[in-house]
Formats: sequence, C-alpha cells, structure tokens
Amino acid sequence: MSDCIFCKIANGEIPSHKVYEDECCIAILDVCPVAKGHTLVIPKQHAQDLFALSEEEAAEIMKRVRHVAGLLSDGLKPDGVNLMQNNGAAAGQTVMHFHMHVIPRFAGDDVKINWHMPQADTETLAALCKEITG
Repeated sequence: MSDCIFCKIANGEIPSHKVYEDECCIAILDVCPVAKGHTLVIPKQHAQDLFALSEEEAAEIMKRVRHVAGLLSDGLKPDGVNLMQNNGAAAGQTVMHFHMHVIPRFAGDDVKINWHMPQADTETLAALCKEITG
C-alpha cells in the first residue's frame, strides 16, 4: 500500500532500527517506546488488521513474534514480556497495518496497562456466552 508507513519501512523506503527480518516480517524498535526494547513485529505483506490475515499468515507471524520475544529476553533480560495487538481505532490501532507489540517488562518499570476488571456474575456470563455462540 503506497501510503502505509509500515509498508514503506518494510520496503526500506523509511529507515528503522531492525532487530529481525526475514521473508515474512520485519521487527523494528518502536520510535515511541513504552519500555526499553519495545519492538513492533510487522508483516511485509499489507493487511489492515487481524481479520485481514489468513489463518496461515497469522500463524507464521506469531512464530516470528515468539522468536523476537526470545531475542529481547536473551538480550535485555527483562522480568516479563507483554504481547499486544490492536484491531481498529476504538481498540487503539493507530497504523492500519497489522502489527504486534512486543514489550519487555522490568520489575518497577512505570508501564501501566490498566483495565478496570469488575467480576461478572454467572447469569451475565451465561447470557453473554449465548449471545456470542448463538
């Protein structure tokens, strides 16, 4: 896609700090990192979001995400790793090209991923399950 920044990065039109690249994906350090080593795994083939990927493409990308998480773990020795992926603007997707965030986490870092999680009652969960599954 000609106006997609991630396509331009994958094609080498825009410089980046690559931590991994193969025929499928490129992994680059995020220019607005939330933590040391925050990396984006970006497929070279343009797909807007998770739903635009085939099952095979999604599986291949996830193999690369796992590999990149291993590189970051070996190199940076974090205490944990977050994997994040957003689909659509309402979910926080700002670049409409599928990508995964691999975020090394360190004890005491100030990265906050906050969800208000009130416990749902059994009846609500049962009704929701029926709504989803039909």
